[in-house]
Amino acid sequence: MNKFIKTLAGAAIGALMVSTAISAALAQEVTLKLHQFLPAQANVPKHVLDVWADNVEKDSEGRIKVERYPSMQLGGKPPELIDQAIDGVADVVWTVVGYTPGRFPRTEVFELPFMMTTAEPVSRAYWEMFEKYMKDEEFKDVHILGAWVHGPGMIHSDKPIKVPSDLNGMKIRGASRTVNMLLAELGAESVGMPVPAVPEALSKGVINGTTIPWEVTAALKVPELVKNHTEFTGQALYSVTFVLAMNKAKYESLPDDLKKVVDDNSGMEFSAFAGKTQESFDAPSRELAVKAGNNIITLTEEETATWREAAQPVYDKWIADMDSKGYDGKALIEEAQALIKKYSE
Repeated sequence: MNKFIKTLAGAAIGALMVSTAISAALAQEVTLKLHQFLPAQANVPKHVLDVWADNVEKDSEGRIKVERYPSMQLGGKPPELIDQAIDGVADVVWTVVGYTPGRFPRTEVFELPFMMTTAEPVSRAYWEMFEKYMKDEEFKDVHILGAWVHGPGMIHSDKPIKVPSDLNGMKIRGASRTVNMLLAELGAESVGMPVPAVPEALSKGVINGTTIPWEVTAALKVPELVKNHTEFTGQALYSVTFVLAMNKAKYESLPDDLKKVVDDNSGMEFSAFAGKTQESFDAPSRELAVKAGNNIITLTEEETATWREAAQPVYDKWIADMDSKGYDGKALIEEAQALIKKYSE
C-alpha cells in the first residue's frame, strides 16, 4: 500500500512539474526584439520606449516579452532600422523617419521650417495624417505603433548665431532633408549624420554646429562641446518625425487578444504621450547649459519672423517636389497647419 501511495505521489509531482513547465511556456508566448539607436539611459528609451514595452508586458500578463536592444546592438546603422523592421531583423524599431530621406515624403510636412509649435498637438496631427494618407502607402510594409515629433528644434554652434546670414559658410549637421534645404538656402553647408555621430563630429571640428532639440543635448554632451545655443520664439525652427514600427508579419501572427494588447498601447494617444514626454526633457537639459554659463540666444518674435521669411523658398521647393511626386504639397501644408491649430486649442 505504501509503495502504491509513493507511486501516486511521484506521478503527481511529475505531473505538477510538467504542468508548471507548460504554464511557464504559455506565460511567455511571444518575444519581441525592440531595436533603436540611443543608449538605454537616454530620455526616449527610458521614458517612452521602456514605458511602452513595460505596459505591453504587463497588459499581456507576461505572455509578451519585450527584449530591448539599445545603441544598435543588433547590428547595422541607424538608417537601416526601418528595413530591419520590414525584413524581421528586429520585431520593433524606433527610428528617425528622415534617416532615409525622400522615402516617406509626406511625413516631411511636419519637418518644414516653422511648422512646429509644441510636440503633443503636432504629434496628434501627424498621427491623423499618417492614418489618412501614409498608413497604406508609404508605410504599407510595416505596422506602425506610434508616430510623433520632438520638441522645438534649434541650433547649437561654436559661434553665436542670431540672424540667418550668421550661418553663411558654417558646417551644420542637419536633422532632416527639409532642414538641410533650409541650411543650404541660408548659405550653410549641411552635413547629414545620425544623432549618435554628433559629439565626435563636434569635438573634431567636422561640423561647427548641429540642429537638435534641447532634450537630447545632455545625453550627447553638446553643452560641453559648443557654447552657443539659438532658440526661437513662437513656432520653432523645425521638428523631426519618428515612428515606432513593427514587423508586419510578426504583428499579424499574434493571436487576437495579444493584438489587442499591442493595439491598446499604440495609436494617437501613445503618439501624443511620446511627443509630450520627449519635449518635457527640454527644460532640464536647457538648465544644464544655463548652469554651464553658455550663451543662450532667444530670438524675439520679430527676429524669428526674419528667419521665417528667409525660409519661404524651402516651402516653395518642397511644394514643387511634392507636386512632382503626385501629391498636392500646398494642400498637405494647409491640412497640417489646420490640424496643429485644432489640437493646440
